[in-house]
Amino acid sequence: MTDQDTRRKSLDLWKEKVYAPFKEKRGERRERFSTTSGIDIDPVYTCVHAPEETSEARLGLPGSFPYTRGVYPTMYRGKFWTMRQYAGFGSAEETNKRFRYLLERGQTGLSVAFDLPTQMGYDSDHPMAVGEVGRVGVAIDSLDDLRTLLKDIPLQKVSTSMTINATAAILLAMYVSLAEENGVSLDQLAGTIQNDILKEYYARGTYIYPPAPSMRIITDIFAWCRENLPRWNTISISGYHIREAGSTAVQEIAFTLADAIEYIQAAIRVGMDVDDFAPRLSFFFCVHNNIFEEVAKFRAARRIYARIMKERFGARREKSCLLRFHTQTAGCSLTAQQMENNVVRVAMQALAAVLGGTQSLHTNSKDEALNLPSEEAVLTALRTQQLIAEESGACETIDPLGGSYFVENMTDEIEARTLALLARLEEMGGMTKAIESRFPQKEIERSAYAYQTGVENGEIVVVGVNKYQGSDTIKPATFSVDPEIERHYRKKLARLRSQRDNGKVERLLSALEKTARGTDNLLPVIIDAVKGDCTLGEISSALEKVFGRYDPGTTL
Repeated sequence: MTDQDTRRKSLDLWKEKVYAPFKEKRGERRERFSTTSGIDIDPVYTCVHAPEETSEARLGLPGSFPYTRGVYPTMYRGKFWTMRQYAGFGSAEETNKRFRYLLERGQTGLSVAFDLPTQMGYDSDHPMAVGEVGRVGVAIDSLDDLRTLLKDIPLQKVSTSMTINATAAILLAMYVSLAEENGVSLDQLAGTIQNDILKEYYARGTYIYPPAPSMRIITDIFAWCRENLPRWNTISISGYHIREAGSTAVQEIAFTLADAIEYIQAAIRVGMDVDDFAPRLSFFFCVHNNIFEEVAKFRAARRIYARIMKERFGARREKSCLLRFHTQTAGCSLTAQQMENNVVRVAMQALAAVLGGTQSLHTNSKDEALNLPSEEAVLTALRTQQLIAEESGACETIDPLGGSYFVENMTDEIEARTLALLARLEEMGGMTKAIESRFPQKEIERSAYAYQTGVENGEIVVVGVNKYQGSDTIKPATFSVDPEIERHYRKKLARLRSQRDNGKVERLLSALEKTARGTDNLLPVIIDAVKGDCTLGEISSALEKVFGRYDPGTTL
């Protein structure tokens, strides 16, 4: 009998002679204990749960393949994660004030939220923008708006993340143009554009063009940044919005990695070598309340991605195999009831992200279930990150939960389920084909329905909502966007169009259309258009004339 057999026998004996009788006498809180992904949780974990092959070769050490324990050798012993607070509301002037307020209080990177018209390719004076200007983010119509947004912020010192997809190339062109105006060398610019269009078709909805031309824009960005922006993350492949739409943790990383495979294949098809662009790919995940499942999710995602890059795509560079990711705490977990509870939820989620090895983190504000975050609430959210960094002890050693029987078993289980889902997507012909058949949409809808049903029947507890309600009342919203902002932007656009060289604008837009009909890289002509005072809406419209606007009623 092996040592493992002896340990297994000992565990079985404990279950039979100690655990089962006590459980029968005292009972347990519920019949089944499981994670949000439906993974059953045993009453206790021992070395019996650790597979024989679990070793340093399987886990790796920090900064070593397959990066289960972290992508860098020193992790937070070297430097903390980038602390970002996602911000953007109303006008560029107001948002600039919020950025500087946060930077003065210790934020180490910017994260820009754009309003829906900007995300959808409409200027603020377009009929489709009525009532939406500045509502869910800052409105950016022209290079002048970006000048205002980033006034007095040193672009060479602060990395900027922009949550923008369909119009990502235009916002990147504006950012590059502004840097050049300010005398900042492009090799000094650090930041990220989300630029992840696939998940928009099934989880979020801010697409403009059909998939084929959208993928062309993305690979053009890859190619241009390879030559011009060496420190820029060209895409942030986003599981966050997949999770916010209702997916499980397993679905989140499986669908995200499937999207990544599509982008990598698209770049290779246009002649790029994987090691030329893969080091600048980045990821964006959500983090929920179940600390151990979330930590295991991040560890499994790193391991799976490293093997995909090395074994499937033949990546030779170490940096090509690193799954570097930003994390945001779960917006869908925030409640309007007992708002102060959200501070605790966010702290738990942020701790899970840190224990899981994130490279960048945004912590939601306690009042976001009611309105845009107030200064007081956003400062508390930032201080949450700083408290974890400086006072919790979580950053003193690398991968502090590594070696836990529970966490290692959970990591293996999430990895196995993710690989099974990825294999299923491969059988369908890849993620684009799967989206075409509405597979991920249906899976997410099914998971979201199961979760909501669990909340409504009390199987899933949400403190202050379906348990421990108390007699408190929901506080009214205290922060809103001034409707005058829309008129302000309309006036700015009218002034821009009356003062610029409109003949030059027509020539620039014509050149953009011509390039879009051909095969040359789009970024240089988009940058020229931005510098020539073409608006975001005009540039997007010029591309739409060639590419068309995607109709969700049709297949991909």
